[in-house]
Amino acid sequence: MPSPSAARLTIDLDALAHNYAVLRDLAPGAQPAPVVKADGYGLGAVPVARRLWAEGARAFFVARLSEGEALRLGLGSERPATIYVLDGLTAQTGPRLAAAGLTPVLASLSQVEAAARGFGGPVALQVDTGMNRQGLTDREARDLAATPPLGLHVEMLMSHLGSATDPADPRSAAQLERFASLRPLFPQARASFAASAGIALDHVYHFDIVRPGISLFGGGPEERPDPRFRAVATFEAPILYVRQVEAGAMIGYGSTTLMPATGAVAVVAAGYADGLIRGAMGRSHAWFAGARRRVLIITMDLIAIEIGDAPAAPGDMVELLGPNMLIDDLAASAGTVAHECLVRLGGRAERVYLGEA
Repeated sequence: MPSPSAARLTIDLDALAHNYAVLRDLAPGAQPAPVVKADGYGLGAVPVARRLWAEGARAFFVARLSEGEALRLGLGSERPATIYVLDGLTAQTGPRLAAAGLTPVLASLSQVEAAARGFGGPVALQVDTGMNRQGLTDREARDLAATPPLGLHVEMLMSHLGSATDPADPRSAAQLERFASLRPLFPQARASFAASAGIALDHVYHFDIVRPGISLFGGGPEERPDPRFRAVATFEAPILYVRQVEAGAMIGYGSTTLMPATGAVAVVAAGYADGLIRGAMGRSHAWFAGARRRVLIITMDLIAIEIGDAPAAPGDMVELLGPNMLIDDLAASAGTVAHECLVRLGGRAERVYLGEA
C-alpha cells in the first residue's frame, strides 16, 4: 500500500496513442519505430510498447542490451517486434543479442568486425553525417560497401540529426545531403534519419523508418509546447503542511530564498529525490487551485510553493507536471530538455496507468 504522502506518477496511455497517431500521420509512408529507451523515457517501456503495438507499431529502439532483453520478455512471443539496440554489439554481447532476437545498431568498424565474426542476424548500420557523436565516417562507410564482410546483413542504414529542433538551422540540410549520398551504397537496406524533431521538420527527412521519441510523451519537436501533442505523464504530490510566512522571512536552507510577500506557503511531499531539478528553484511553477504557483524551494524530499489566498489543506494534490504544467515549460525553467525531466521522475512515486496497455 502506498504511503499517503507518496507522489503519484500517472501515465495516460490514451494520450500516448494520440501522439503516436499524430507522428504517424506526419510521416505517411514511413514505418514508425518508437524509441522506448531509458524505460520508456521513465514511464515504463513494457506498458508503453504494448500499447504502441496495439496501435500498429512493429519495431522499437532501445539503448542498452539489458533494455532490449527486458522489452522482448515484456512483449512476449505474441508481439514479435523488431527491437533495435543502439549500443550495438561486441564479441561479448553478440550471443545475448542473438538469443533475444535483437538487432544491433553498429556504429564503428570494431562493431562491424565483431558482427561479421559470427553474429549471424540482421544488423543496422549507423553513419555519421555531421553530429560527430557516433557512426561510421563517410570513408569507412564507402570502404565497407566496397568490400562487405561475409555474413554481414545490413538491414537498415541510419543517421541522426543534430539540429532538427531549429527548422532554420542549415546543419540539417547539410546532414541530409550527406545521408542521401551514402544511402545508395547499401541498396538493400531501409533508411532511417528522423526522430521526433526530424519528423516534424519536413517530409524529405522521413525515408523508410522514423524514430519518434520525446513527442510520443508530450514534448514538442521544437523544444517548446506544441498543441498537437498531449501530456502523457502527470506528476503530482500531496501537501503536507500549510504555513503563513511573513514578507522577507527566509525559507529553506541558506539565506538566499526570502518570502516575497506575506502569505501562505504549501510544503509539498516531493523533491529532487523524486526527480525534480533543484536548479529550477525560483523559476519553475506548480499548478494548484486552478492557477500556476511559484516554486520557492526544492530540497531532497520537499518543495515549498506560494499559494496566496487559495484554500489548501494537507493531502491536497499539487500538479508538478501534466496538462497544466507542460514538460517543455518545466524543462525551460530548469535549463534542460524535456527528455531529462521525464527520465528523472517516478523513482519512488506511486505509478498509475490510464487506458489499456
